[in-house]
Amino acid sequence: MFASLRNFSGGALVPHKKRTAQVQTKTIKPPASVLLPLQQHIGAVCKATVKAKELVTVGQVIATGTGYVSAPIHAPVSGKVKSIKPTLLANGQSCEAILIENDGLNTPHPALAPVRITSKDELLQAACDSGVVGIGGAGFPLHVKLATKDAIDTLIINGAECEPFITSDNREAVEEPQRILRGIVTLLDWLEIPRSIIGIESNKPEAIATLAAQIQALELTDRITLQSLPPRYPQGAEKMLIFATTKRRVPTGGLPSAVGCLVLNISTVSVFQHYLDTGIPLITKRITVDGDNISQPQNLLVPIGTPIQTILEACGGLKVPGGKVILGGPMMGIAQYDTQAPVTKQTNAITCLKTALPAENPCIRCGRCSRSCPMRLLPLEIERALKIQDQETLTKLQVQSCMECGTCAFVCPSGRKLVQRMKEAKQIERRPVS
Repeated sequence: MFASLRNFSGGALVPHKKRTAQVQTKTIKPPASVLLPLQQHIGAVCKATVKAKELVTVGQVIATGTGYVSAPIHAPVSGKVKSIKPTLLANGQSCEAILIENDGLNTPHPALAPVRITSKDELLQAACDSGVVGIGGAGFPLHVKLATKDAIDTLIINGAECEPFITSDNREAVEEPQRILRGIVTLLDWLEIPRSIIGIESNKPEAIATLAAQIQALELTDRITLQSLPPRYPQGAEKMLIFATTKRRVPTGGLPSAVGCLVLNISTVSVFQHYLDTGIPLITKRITVDGDNISQPQNLLVPIGTPIQTILEACGGLKVPGGKVILGGPMMGIAQYDTQAPVTKQTNAITCLKTALPAENPCIRCGRCSRSCPMRLLPLEIERALKIQDQETLTKLQVQSCMECGTCAFVCPSGRKLVQRMKEAKQIERRPVS
């Protein structure tokens, strides 16, 4: 059942700090109101299908996609649409958002029912209707990933969860192992994929043991391989995980399907199977709340649209005022200026830290950023090209291959803000040449 340990080049040994690994997930009381931004995934922004003062029920579609690369948004609570107005997203961009006033009744939408699949087309339609998007990153709509035209021979399930503090995927594996495995089998059957590999870092022994026992109990050893991986950040990135589990290298600019792989997060598979079982779309998220500035670190199941502040209060609040509240993990998350910002489909954690980043110092040319970059880029040279706005050099340095994992900044002894520079460089490189 277990495959040999493998790894990828570059990366870093970040501190695990998985303090909530054994903390059972709790369901919090739904807030008085939820805010649902109409941009919660990569691709086309959704369009509201409800109006102000309209009554909605749990699981009802309140916004639909305006393009193929899009996913519907559903009401996580029942109540009245208070307003539809612009709001700022975690990344600083603006989009419209639906504010629903919770009536406290939790009235389910009458159309909610288990979904029966009899063909691949029905599977793809169900994936679209579920509203499921990938965890973290850009949030790629599930149905788009599943509809690849390339031949796929390996379904890779991402259970690496390599960032410090975050244990939401770990708890999904421990608390819902059968649902995860049934979801994998559903995809293998209807997409006609011969095998699946679940990749989990070895610092999650309970998740590994739980899934291993269920694979045996369900007699799935001939279809599903559980692979324990040596902890190394950013193991959870698609290209890194593909190499770690199959030794295949995705070409620059290519997708996993180019090497016969389809990669899905372990929680994504679980949530989709839950939709098939119940008809309940993606309206709640399991998230980890941790860090040195939160009173009671926990794993919580929260309605999408719940304000960060409500979640912090459910965890006893911050230990000391100030510090940083990060939507996501400490490596790739985004620091928030307003704790009224909502949890979205892509949120897997809230990290609360007491201290800010250290001051920047001049680069000492040590080369650690280049040696540690898992994409084999040259962050120092990219920073230089950015300073003089040299688009041609930025293109040659393949800046768009940067996945903004933060490894370069983590290993830098001078505290250079390399991730921010990489983001800026990518924007400069995309500008039309006049």
